Amino acid sequence: MVTMMQLFVLILMIIYGMFSFIGLTVVMGRRKRKRAVGFFHPYTNDGGGGERVLWCAVKAIQEEAPHLSCVIYTGDDASPQSLEARALAIFGVKLLFPPQVVHLYKRIWIEAATYPHFTLIGQSLGSVLLAWEALNKFTPILYFDTSGYAFTYPVARLFGCKVACYTHYPTISSDMLSRVLSRNSMYNNVNAIASSDLVGLLGGAIAGLHSMTDEHFGISIVEYMAAGAVPIAHNSAGPKMDIVLDEDGQKTGFLATNVDEFGDAIYVLMTMPEAERLNIAAAARKRASRFSEERFYEDFKAAMHDLLKEL
Repeated sequence: MVTMMQLFVLILMIIYGMFSFIGLTVVMGRRKRKRAVGFFHPYTNDGGGGERVLWCAVKAIQEEAPHLSCVIYTGDDASPQSLEARALAIFGVKLLFPPQVVHLYKRIWIEAATYPHFTLIGQSLGSVLLAWEALNKFTPILYFDTSGYAFTYPVARLFGCKVACYTHYPTISSDMLSRVLSRNSMYNNVNAIASSDLVGLLGGAIAGLHSMTDEHFGISIVEYMAAGAVPIAHNSAGPKMDIVLDEDGQKTGFLATNVDEFGDAIYVLMTMPEAERLNIAAAARKRASRFSEERFYEDFKAAMHDLLKEL
């Protein structure tokens, strides 16, 4: 019969074994670090602004540090050639050469459906497990997060990686937590775009409506503005913090929170004098230029210059 002392010793041995395994894994990972930049981007088929940032960042690294390989950590069934083709076909970003791919098979740990309760903390802790899988398979000298999984950074540091990130909006924000505390039920827009000629539609539009809550950035809103359509967007996250802001003291669009506010914004825009609307549209177009690819490349390379020199 096992005594309490024997059981206690057994538990200690199991804990010691677990920590020894983790320590050995980390040590081996540090020793086998590759001269590469590992981009943590589990979803490479979302087609949004976050994916555009990924490919622009990969291209910038290829141009500025051609001695470093670019590796994509993804949970999608993708090949180097398919990702290179996707970057060009969907975003017009021509990579210098195909990126390497590391496939992740534990992406379920970061999916909202996995956590019916405590979703935010579940996804954040799940990202730690996914990063562990990623870095066990391939350990780069620079770990680059382009999806906002801040809980993965200590894991990357454990493996001896330098850490960089480009975060539109974090996995958990104070806005999200406040909604959890107030027990608000939330939903996002359906991600569907009509097969119509989008450029033509934008060219003839006077407004663009975007009602998604906590949009990480909002590349479609920037596209509205660049085309001269005045944006009416949700008063949260990217649109609130970065995009629909005054430009040279001039209003660039409208922010709303509920159905009544969206309705009011539409009414005000549709009934205002044309000259006033055109002034807003001109300011919006000017602000949109802040988010051009050329501007991104310039700012990104400047921000990464010193770090890349060390690698």
